[in-house]
Amino acid sequence: MQFGNQHVLGYWPAPLFSYLTDSASMIEWGGEVVNSEFDGQHTSTQMGSGHFPEDGFGKASYFKNIQIVDGNNKFRAPKDLGTYTEQNGCYNVKTGNAGDWGNYFYYGGPGRNPNCP
Repeated sequence: MQFGNQHVLGYWPAPLFSYLTDSASMIEWGGEVVNSEFDGQHTSTQMGSGHFPEDGFGKASYFKNIQIVDGNNKFRAPKDLGTYTEQNGCYNVKTGNAGDWGNYFYYGGPGRNPNCP
């Protein structure tokens, strides 16, 4: 993973993904919370910053300028982006595309709240 032309943020060596030698059919970005439903209630564990995507920049967690590396080793914007949430009253996601941010998404939430039993 790289930020701009100068800053490498992360790298996953090929031997970790030998089953992806030729290609991948799906790539996922996001967050996850384990919910044991102690006492029959949803966990109060927050995802990301604990803010819903609608709270926007400065509050909600986000990924921006999402890109993939194609078969020619070139960065490309992903196609056919979709979202998935299990309990959108607890956590949610909102996608978009704009200027320097490219493809982005805000995600997260507080966990247990009046709309998340």
